[in-house]
Amino acid sequence: MKFELWLQKIADFLVAAGVAPEDGSMAALALVYLVLTFCSLGIVALLLRRNLQTQKATAEPQDDAPVETPEAAGEAAESAEGSDLSEPPPAEEAPVAAEPETAAVEEVVEKVPVSLYQRMRQGLAKTRSSLVGRMDDLLGSHGHLDEEFLEEMEELLITADFGMQTTQDLVQALAGRLKEIDPNVPAQLHDVLSEEIRARLKTGSSEWPVPESGPLVIMVVGVNGVGKTTTIGKLAKQFSDQGKKVVLGAGDTFRAAAAEQLEVWGERSGAEVIRHTEGSDPGAVAFDAAKAAVARNADILILDTAGRLHTKVNLMEELKKVRRVVDREIPGAPHETLLVLDATTGQNALPQARSFQEAVDVSGIALTKLDGTAKGGIVVAISSQLDLPVRLIGIGEGVSDLRHFDADEFVAALFSNN
Repeated sequence: MKFELWLQKIADFLVAAGVAPEDGSMAALALVYLVLTFCSLGIVALLLRRNLQTQKATAEPQDDAPVETPEAAGEAAESAEGSDLSEPPPAEEAPVAAEPETAAVEEVVEKVPVSLYQRMRQGLAKTRSSLVGRMDDLLGSHGHLDEEFLEEMEELLITADFGMQTTQDLVQALAGRLKEIDPNVPAQLHDVLSEEIRARLKTGSSEWPVPESGPLVIMVVGVNGVGKTTTIGKLAKQFSDQGKKVVLGAGDTFRAAAAEQLEVWGERSGAEVIRHTEGSDPGAVAFDAAKAAVARNADILILDTAGRLHTKVNLMEELKKVRRVVDREIPGAPHETLLVLDATTGQNALPQARSFQEAVDVSGIALTKLDGTAKGGIVVAISSQLDLPVRLIGIGEGVSDLRHFDADEFVAALFSNN
């Protein structure tokens, strides 16, 4: 009510000043609005000014820091000369002499390289925590080993993606060796399980095939997103570091920028990349790459292929065509057909491997991203169920982190505490 009364008084004043009576109320509202707007702007301006003053006051101590003038410098020099006349306190010299020794020790520590075995342990940390850590907890919660213990062990192995068939085989083997295990000595369970796992691992040779003539041809296959191109790039760099001449065939003509990605790896490794335009026939790329490798007396030819779903029959047939083309130009090629699988997919990798094995006669597995998963049991599942050797494993992003798979080293890194 008070606001309406004041508004009416303002309207009457404006009408008396010459505003039309019918516009009095609207003019009064407009005037009130303008006054409030100017007041708001004034308040904002005051707040900004106060903020600036605060910032300035904060910065003043830095601005007021003493500036060394020529006169002050002269006085400092004179003071230093005067101080040289007297013997300096011996306590001040000790820290100066100690600092270089400390720095030297730190440099030596930083240069100590991480061993390959330690790198493997780091890469398997998630799997070790999921499997061995939980296994020790399980063992500690059971006073004696019985059917209940075996059932929980089965669940634990399945969780680590050993697969149903491999898990049942391992549990059955454990059941027959329970007398060898003291519940109070976890190391005994580690030894028994590591022996059973090692017996089911098939290790590929650490040496690549040696063709009778021409370059070694490695054909790399797999679904999209498993890391085929990166695996090829790391392999090319490793071969180049060994002094071998490498040619890369950019056979993935479907994925956007796939050839460009391979060219980047080619530049890093010093390998020549044979490519066609996007959407070209992969068979034609394989033909030109084989011709180029022979003409340039290359030691290694690595063929990239388009990522494809293992359920697409026509695409799998295309892989067969690429094999035929390469074999026609380089008899016996490809000498190695490497299937790249993503360890983080767990059991989904098994049907992929089966389909590719039927289509292109896979000779070995490259298991990538093993450091990013707790499902390292897939290594055992693939090796035991598919009878395929795991040739390479990826345990990090570095070139040296793509490594030949060693079953003994794998088991030791998984179970060893040191």
